[in-house]
Amino acid sequence: MKKSLLIVLSMLLFSACNKAEKKTAPTEDQIAVNGSSSLDSLLPELSIYNLPSTWTTQDNEHIQLEELRGNVLVMVMIYTSCKAACPRLIADMRNIEKQIPATALDKTKFIMVSIDPETDTPQRLQVFSKENEMEDEHWMFLRGTPEDTREFATVLAVSYKKISPLDFSHSNIISVFNEDGVLVHQQEGLGVDNSETVAAIKTEVQN
Repeated sequence: MKKSLLIVLSMLLFSACNKAEKKTAPTEDQIAVNGSSSLDSLLPELSIYNLPSTWTTQDNEHIQLEELRGNVLVMVMIYTSCKAACPRLIADMRNIEKQIPATALDKTKFIMVSIDPETDTPQRLQVFSKENEMEDEHWMFLRGTPEDTREFATVLAVSYKKISPLDFSHSNIISVFNEDGVLVHQQEGLGVDNSETVAAIKTEVQN
């Protein structure tokens, strides 16, 4: 699954590079002017931070994913009106959060991406975050355009389909990305053993 996912991600990021300005390596003159090499700022080819999409948070702030660089990301796609799988996915995210040391939480972001951006306005996401006691800085809710949401779902290997005005069928996948936005682990299912997910997060935070 991971191999095929990386192939899909490569194709999407190649397309994204054609839509956005490509990052280039600094010249020797630029390095000399800056006083140090900025090569470390270049993104890995398979980083989600190469995607040019803009997202809106529950605080109605507009961000690009690259602004999250430097954090380990734990991401899941949900929608706030979901009454079946999503509450269990939220419980899984909370369970994972509880196993991460407080010192590591400063370098970790738990991100809920809406698959229903039409309904999940920033105001609704903010209310939802309060209802679920997810107001700490390491929790973030994101909504994007339908096109960007669909593209990002493909990156996460999440499939979803609207089955009624208020309901979606969707995959139940929690993904972990390292500080450069490269996928390192995925957990699929509801209420499954999350020890490998927790271990992956701790490993990336320590790197």
